[in-house]
Amino acid sequence: MVLFAADYPFLNIFWTMLVFVAWVCWFMLLFRVVADVFRRHDIGGGHKALWLLFVIFVPFLGVFVYVIAQSDGMNERTRTDLQAQQQQFDDHVRSVAATGGAASEIDKAKQLLDSNAITEAEFDAIKTKALA
Repeated sequence: MVLFAADYPFLNIFWTMLVFVAWVCWFMLLFRVVADVFRRHDIGGGHKALWLLFVIFVPFLGVFVYVIAQSDGMNERTRTDLQAQQQQFDDHVRSVAATGGAASEIDKAKQLLDSNAITEAEFDAIKTKALA
């Protein structure tokens, strides 16, 4: 074990780690480009196929050309998707959140009573139901 460490100096370990990280980053970029090609609605199937063939057969050049040529569109599509997801999440939270409880219902009933929209008996019935 010690002999192995002496034969593989620190700079070689550093270089190996750097190459591995760059390789992982490139694959992440490749998957992002492929996903972006598939989620595009502004081009047809033929253009998508051409981009994918370019990325598959000339991987480094294809990915880098796509990122340079389509970076604004990629950012806009990502932003739009994130805003849509946030809106869906907010709508879901609003739909399952509590309505405010008994105090809120009594307050609404009191406002209706003050505006003469309901009678005193109806207000008492709403208050009793809210407190039950």
